Amino acid sequence: MYFDDIQIGMSTEIAPAVIEKEKMIAFARLYDNIPLHTDEEYAKKSPFGALIAPGVMSFMSVWAKYLEVDFFGEELLAGKSTKIEWIKPVFANDVLHGVATVTNLFKRSERNGLVEITIHAYNQNGEEVLSNVTEAIVKCKPRV
Repeated sequence: MYFDDIQIGMSTEIAPAVIEKEKMIAFARLYDNIPLHTDEEYAKKSPFGALIAPGVMSFMSVWAKYLEVDFFGEELLAGKSTKIEWIKPVFANDVLHGVATVTNLFKRSERNGLVEITIHAYNQNGEEVLSNVTEAIVKCKPRV
């Protein structure tokens, strides 16, 4: 989808992503190796009462499902930035789903524009667990 065809408020649903315990622990051991993510006995004594998923893993699980939508198609040139806010903990076997909405547009040149997408992700209980604001550079329609 070309930048010229995108409007603020356009949105798309994001399919569910299951946070599998084994993958959660494996991810944590590689990228966020702290006891809250890897040691069940430690986590039981924490304020959360159980292991929680690394925040980046929770986001990436939702992000992977968002990418399946292929919102921009071949007109996507590049990502520019992202900001993640973790609101509630994510636990093993949580099922995350979300909504991605266009929240801002800025035409950079005759060739491309900046599209801000805001994602709100929820667990199976409808509680928001994270939000994300990503900026993407998207092609404009070619001039004829």
